[in-house]
Amino acid sequence: AELLHEYLTANPVPGETLVPVPLHQKRLRERGYNQSRLLTKELGKLINLPVVDSCLIRQRHTPPQARTPTVKERRSNVADAFTCRDHRLRDKQVLLIDDVSTSGATLDACAAALKAAGATSVWGLVLAREI
Repeated sequence: AELLHEYLTANPVPGETLVPVPLHQKRLRERGYNQSRLLTKELGKLINLPVVDSCLIRQRHTPPQARTPTVKERRSNVADAFTCRDHRLRDKQVLLIDDVSTSGATLDACAAALKAAGATSVWGLVLAREI
């Protein structure tokens, strides 16, 4: 979270609310925690922004993106996997937080769900990017 805080200090982006990329309930039970949620909570404390972690939902269990070999398959893997069921983010600028981005497909799918719920903009922020 401190690394993301340093990045945002040097490279400000518009944002009113932080939202973590959610895990499906099955994966959350297996793992016991959502690393993106933990990261988002700590970042929220550092930059004094609210965290809304219950509106974006992973409605479909998907294989891990890192095990999906191509960008096309990754996009297909997460297509319609996310929904935002309430409108607390309507007219808000959202910072979407994840730990790792492989192809950007998960961030794109989450951003689409957030925008469909009325978010005015969605900026993705990740701790690491696979290259």
